[in-house]
Amino acid sequence: MKRIGDILTRNKTPVLVEDGINYKQVTIRTNYKGVVLRGTQNGSTIGTKSQFIVSAGQFILSRIDARNGAFGIVPDELEGAIVTNDFLAFDINEDEVEQEFFNLFLQSPVFLEACVRASRGNTNRKRVEEDFFLNYKVNLPSLPDQLQISQRINDARASIGIAQREINRQEALLDKLKHAILQEAVQGALTADWRAVNPEVEPASRLLRRIQEHKERLVAAKRLRPEKPVAKLTRAEIPFDIPKGWEWCPLASVMILRDGERNPISKAERERRGKGFPYYGASGVIDEIDGFTHDGDFLLVGEDGSNLRLRSTPVAFGASGKIWVNNHAHVLEFIEPVFQEFVAHRINGMDIAPFVTGGFQPKLSQENLNRIPIPVPPLAEQLAIVGNIEAFLRTCRALEAETDEARKHLAHLLRAVLNQAFFRTPAPRDEAPQEAGAV
Repeated sequence: MKRIGDILTRNKTPVLVEDGINYKQVTIRTNYKGVVLRGTQNGSTIGTKSQFIVSAGQFILSRIDARNGAFGIVPDELEGAIVTNDFLAFDINEDEVEQEFFNLFLQSPVFLEACVRASRGNTNRKRVEEDFFLNYKVNLPSLPDQLQISQRINDARASIGIAQREINRQEALLDKLKHAILQEAVQGALTADWRAVNPEVEPASRLLRRIQEHKERLVAAKRLRPEKPVAKLTRAEIPFDIPKGWEWCPLASVMILRDGERNPISKAERERRGKGFPYYGASGVIDEIDGFTHDGDFLLVGEDGSNLRLRSTPVAFGASGKIWVNNHAHVLEFIEPVFQEFVAHRINGMDIAPFVTGGFQPKLSQENLNRIPIPVPPLAEQLAIVGNIEAFLRTCRALEAETDEARKHLAHLLRAVLNQAFFRTPAPRDEAPQEAGAV
């Protein structure tokens, strides 16, 4: 057994921050995410003048968040950076611990336990007590054993890394396959046989006529404002050929825009009136003006502005009942539920980027939304298309569940390897004093 103080020696190199000099400042991320540059600041704007210098290769921890995995090795680029007294820096005694082994040891449950038990104080004010931490005892192997353990862990990590890369590759292939299937579906490729045995179905032109008549009735009943005439799509806007009996039209021709029904409401008021309704909007943007829709079935487009380009989640999807939205989401209504589903698949299978504007906060404007080209099949064929897509997506969801389980298994496997390498029987309670001291 060795004290942590046998492995680490506190290094306190004071510095008096001077005006006119730029200083690199350090922050430590929790959950083992390591030591990174917080920023560079001129001494004139730094309030705490008495600080400490850290050097590359030192071990450093946050007094406040060490129990949450906020510790690590100072990287080369942070040589000479400064920290406040909220961070503890240590030199590593390489006569006692091999560098690579120590890096692995930092990720072990044994080391985290030391940080947790050394964090003393009230629940919200716990801080690492230095003496307790340095006197905490750990089971440290000999240097030759440390090298062997490091090699075994690195071998296991290499195997796990290969498996993780294969999972990533499979996920990427599955994502490409989903988009390819959606694209083929809305082009009519999946229902060619269906059309051969159903030649007498109602053409899409009649569906479009019914939609227009429905809108006119809503306008007459003053349930919809008169819409501006929508120009037909130009040849340049049509991305591919469609089967006989289908029609091309801009999205505005087949939907009713319900964005105007988003009643402005503050975040506090939304919370007061209940959090039970689903919320849709740009990721993390929850403190701006939101909107509350009426009951009904809608199609939302552009839940998260960034996802319009990243495509990490569907851009278009159905939502039912009362929902909260912000102005990053468009709320659309369709007279045929199956048409709503078909349009969602069309948008999710296409390249939406040409319709998205803005840099930091990508946005699908109403004008661009209206011009999204929609291939319209006969209603009966839409049912067949949506059925085919849903069957395929069920298979995709099953495969995604399997890859999620595989990823979790690999994470548990790595943790098991570390546990096995660094496991020790917890010290009896009488060996752990309530105050700082030898453990």
